[in-house]
Amino acid sequence: MQKQKVIIDADPGIDDSLALLMALNSPELDVIGISIVAGNVPVTIGVQNALKVLQEANRLDIPVFAGATHPQHHEYVSAQDTHGMDGLGESDLSSVEGVTTYNLNEVDGYSQLLASAQDVWFMALGPLTNVAASIQRQPALWQHVSRLIIMGGAYKTNGNTSPVAEYNFWVDPDAADYVLQNSPIMIELVPLDVTRKIVMTPNILQMMQYINPEKSEFVTKIIQFYFDFHWQQEHVLGAVINDPLVVFYALHPKLSRQLTTFMTVVTSGIALGQSIVDIADFWHEKPNAILLQEIDARAAMAFIIARLLNISLERAMEELDNIATDLECLS
Repeated sequence: MQKQKVIIDADPGIDDSLALLMALNSPELDVIGISIVAGNVPVTIGVQNALKVLQEANRLDIPVFAGATHPQHHEYVSAQDTHGMDGLGESDLSSVEGVTTYNLNEVDGYSQLLASAQDVWFMALGPLTNVAASIQRQPALWQHVSRLIIMGGAYKTNGNTSPVAEYNFWVDPDAADYVLQNSPIMIELVPLDVTRKIVMTPNILQMMQYINPEKSEFVTKIIQFYFDFHWQQEHVLGAVINDPLVVFYALHPKLSRQLTTFMTVVTSGIALGQSIVDIADFWHEKPNAILLQEIDARAAMAFIIARLLNISLERAMEELDNIATDLECLS
């Protein structure tokens, strides 16, 4: 089976790290490069976290590129209150030494990665600063990208950073809007509306530990901080893991319902970062986004478990069915 080439832009981040690990464990995917953007954590921490994930997956051969250290026009605000100062839940994982990383702009990393590929999927899990800069500088380069899948925005649900804004769009709204208006390919957007259905609960984590103690150790180390934050902030027993849904959707788009529409992002004022979705076609603009509205959350969680533990999807589904009380979170 020929693997699908993928570039992942991320700001690791607990849920980014889970998504990276899932992609690396997916036999359908060939991750050819990882770029890091300032978001959940500063870039230097994000680079180190990407290396920790690559080490966990025994894939330190994949190049890691340090990208934008701050948003385009706004002050940078990290999400270390959510992810821990180390970005991995204060897990105190050992640093990865002796691995060469690169500066995305100095070595023109995307050009290097796309030069020999004609059909690349690009997954953007953090703020869109790197993506916007690349499209602005080299729009023709993106003819090599067949899918641009972005985790970001909030449509009918409330935000997670302000009453109306999701963090990735809020931290660099100018980049988010630029990508929406200027991407040479249709954007596929995975917003909070669907990611909020994907809740890693303590029961699911315990089940993963029983199934495969060794493979679940990394997840266990980084996610407790996330549990604590969600309980204190939202009184949710468990953690919403946003970014893994991008990997699931990329490989199983038919297990979702989408809306093709025109979108823009508010770049100033009290609604900074808000996603504006023109569902009624007031502006008569050409659609620029395929927006996910619903997802098969049960199938998504089974897929996440399967890829994190390197077990079959069938077994993951069976084990998930054994803890039926948690399935209410996945309806």
